[in-house]
Amino acid sequence: MNVAVQTAISVHHFRATKPTYTGTVEQTLDVSNAVAAELAGISDGVLDALKERLSCNVRLRGNQLTLEGDEQHVANARAVVDELVELVEGGHQIGSHTVDAVLGTLEAGQDVREVFDAVVWRHRGKKIAPKTVTQKRYVDAIRRSTVTFGIGPAGTGKTYLAMALAVAALHEREVQRIILTRPAVEAGERLGFLPGDLMAKVDPYLRPLFDALYDMLDPDKANAYIERGTIEVAPLAFMRGRAQPMSSGVLTPAGFRPIGSLRLGDLVVGSDGLPTVVIGVYPQGRKQVFRVRTQDGASTLCCADHLWHVMTPEDRRSASPGRVLETREMVAKLRRAHQHRYELPLLSAPASFAPRETEEDPYVVGRRLCGTRVHAYAATGGVAVAERAPVAIPAAYFENCADVRIALLQGLLDGGGEVVLAVDGGAVRFSCTSERLRDDVVFLVRSLGGTAVEPVSDTTGVRHLLDIRLAHTIQPFRLERKLERYRRHGGANPMRFIDSIEPEGEAETVCIQVAAADSLYVTDDFLLTHNTLNDSFIILDEAQNTSPEQMQMFLTRLGFGSKIVVTGDITQIDLPRESRSGLVHVRDVLAGIDGIQFIEFGHKDVVRHKLVQRIVEAYKEHTDEQQR
Repeated sequence: MNVAVQTAISVHHFRATKPTYTGTVEQTLDVSNAVAAELAGISDGVLDALKERLSCNVRLRGNQLTLEGDEQHVANARAVVDELVELVEGGHQIGSHTVDAVLGTLEAGQDVREVFDAVVWRHRGKKIAPKTVTQKRYVDAIRRSTVTFGIGPAGTGKTYLAMALAVAALHEREVQRIILTRPAVEAGERLGFLPGDLMAKVDPYLRPLFDALYDMLDPDKANAYIERGTIEVAPLAFMRGRAQPMSSGVLTPAGFRPIGSLRLGDLVVGSDGLPTVVIGVYPQGRKQVFRVRTQDGASTLCCADHLWHVMTPEDRRSASPGRVLETREMVAKLRRAHQHRYELPLLSAPASFAPRETEEDPYVVGRRLCGTRVHAYAATGGVAVAERAPVAIPAAYFENCADVRIALLQGLLDGGGEVVLAVDGGAVRFSCTSERLRDDVVFLVRSLGGTAVEPVSDTTGVRHLLDIRLAHTIQPFRLERKLERYRRHGGANPMRFIDSIEPEGEAETVCIQVAAADSLYVTDDFLLTHNTLNDSFIILDEAQNTSPEQMQMFLTRLGFGSKIVVTGDITQIDLPRESRSGLVHVRDVLAGIDGIQFIEFGHKDVVRHKLVQRIVEAYKEHTDEQQR
């Protein structure tokens, strides 16, 4: 008898064991009204379970529970009853399934309280905790591992416990978002034939996830989380395709390359300006793409569910690190009160290019480029126009290490830049006569983590203007008079906001994953974007109805600081007969990998009506017999 049982016997009054006939003993326990009510259960459910499971007679009259039978059987029954009494007195709600759970826990040599007291989440007085030894192992596995698979029959608490752990992790700020997904329809996720809008189509398949969520959070709070994107509930189909067209540029230490040309092990530039390794390349097929533009003129193409790390006004007020949203989530919400809503991150340090040999001091090159003035005019139809000189920055200078690029920019701004007053401080206005030089300066500024916007052009078309904002760590001038004025006005903080999102046809697409801690990489015009899910608790339910390709796609979305829980019942596969389940396939592929655990549930872990256990067990025996 374990310590909990000994404690229970010492605090509950019971009458001395007395022999009634040879080999038979009887014990009577006096319990409180509350305990008696719980032991009876609804329609005597608990009491019926005790009578059925224990190998002795069980009677409950008022506050007295009597056990009668073989001495050893009575002792075993007494251990079970004492554990149930302690659970009731500890505030646990018990049912007929609790009897099986206690029996299974004692048979496994486990402390019952250690299992039942491992509370995962509390809501309005309700405690969600494991009810079987396997459920406790499952909870422990999710807490310890990055990826956990819960495989077993319905009613074993796989999804419910995972949901509770996800809500608890969000509450404790261990993750920034929860993503709940399952195959939209069992036969290939074809939604077109279903009536209604998107939510009406997928609601029947996602309803169990919503029901579990609302069981753990107040509806208003749950809805607010869903509205903000903190909790995403979506069909598995919408987890794929977070990709860009094959031709989209990605910055590498040697310059921009098409994303479609990247391979595993290639280096690209991350948000800190440093190289990071490509650790995944996943072709996504032909998809609709959208052009995302920012207020400073930068743009790139991506799919509707491509991911962006953004900062909203609400995030700034609450000092939040921001949120990750899909492109489609932002389309109709780009502005609030005529102000941009979604701010994108900028490079936190200058982008790293491979050092290159240069013939001259880059500062001198910048001054000379800005010193070039075109004063020759040609008369055309009586209108004087300027001849634009082919002025451009040599690649060896503006695709070089940060020190070279900063010195080059200082030369350009000392020659053609002035400080202008802006609402947010002092910006630098650069002026030149060459379109090519203007574009090169834009590239140069963006590569250093700044922004360059062309506010207006000279009406004669002779000059091009740029308003430049740089990080405070970069000194734009060397000339003392300009630098002093810049410092006096404090400089202007560079900011980049999403200005428009417009459809732009279809294209072959690809998704990459990088090793950077924030999963961000630099795409066209030095925009920062990513494809993986960081700091997220992700649950894939009904995973037996995924294909191996879908399972791989899902698992490769794992980002840093995230957890994945995959649940399913491999006896309930609804895929076409010729298709193999991704959940069956993944056990062969990932078994034995550190950080991944597989927990197998059985009929004894079913915590629904006792008849469900019998049904599950009967089907298992039938299947085993058929296989034999």
